[in-house]
Amino acid sequence: MTSPSLDRLLTTTDRATEWILEEGAPWTRYRALVDLKALGSSDSAVKDARAAMLDSPEIVSLIEHALTWGTKPLKRHNDASHPLVTMSVLADFGLSRDDPGIQQIWEAISSRISDEGFFETLVNVPKPFGGSGEDEWAWMACDASALLYPLLTFGYGSELIVERAIEVLADRADDNGWHCAAAERFGRFKGPGKREDPCPIANVHALKALSLVGGSDAAEASERGIETLLSHWADRGKVRYFMFGIGTDFRKPKYPLLWYDIMHVAEVLSRFPAALADLRFQEMLEELSAQADEKGRLIARSMYLPWKGWSFADKKQPSPWLTLLLHRMVQRAS
Repeated sequence: MTSPSLDRLLTTTDRATEWILEEGAPWTRYRALVDLKALGSSDSAVKDARAAMLDSPEIVSLIEHALTWGTKPLKRHNDASHPLVTMSVLADFGLSRDDPGIQQIWEAISSRISDEGFFETLVNVPKPFGGSGEDEWAWMACDASALLYPLLTFGYGSELIVERAIEVLADRADDNGWHCAAAERFGRFKGPGKREDPCPIANVHALKALSLVGGSDAAEASERGIETLLSHWADRGKVRYFMFGIGTDFRKPKYPLLWYDIMHVAEVLSRFPAALADLRFQEMLEELSAQADEKGRLIARSMYLPWKGWSFADKKQPSPWLTLLLHRMVQRAS
């Protein structure tokens, strides 16, 4: 892996890490100690950072919001204010099933299982798209796989219903990855775009979940999804799936990781050794790295308004959290 921006970024890793530890919030310090410093859970600094994270009012508030799961219907898959996104953020920060509120979140999600084996979400699908126009429990390709990521990260991967959902997810991978799909009750539901096209964001969410499990079936399905995303990047000037282009907005660093953008796609791909060795991924990471400043720090170029006030939703100041994510990807690749 040799490119000007990546080489420059590698030289700033130690300095950027110290800046993250000095300026970052407790959850950022915790992840920096574990992911960048490679310290174990028994290290005193890790214990202190984790305790501070769990005691922080911001995390308490996120847990309370996540516990509202099932009270707000999902009407669009890029709704940054939905509890599903909050759960993913808590997973990114490093919470687990033994932490306050997480078991209650699990109990709420695990009580809604579809006949197909996926976890259901309270959704509202308009009649023109095959829904009833009313709030109803069902699954769709995006949210079904997006739900698996926090559950696996929290530590529920050995639960039989989670194992079943992973099997179903892997089985649904087509030759060109995952397509838009939904519960049988929606009939021949099809999201935007051609029926034979892959759904880019469904591939991102599926890969994020499968990166946390083993098995040959998951590995084979992951290979298809990885190739779908890398091919889309390589053909970005020629191929634009409906709603999912790779243009100016795609290239802007942004968090939470919920939609189809460079930060989300690169983070997910960086979890797979096969992607790390691919020149197309390295080109994507080079594009992201080039946006860091001379100290290796990254600034959000776009933001989700529901998260205004968090460091990763500030377009004026470098973000310790975004900087952490970037350097973690570069460390994986190097």
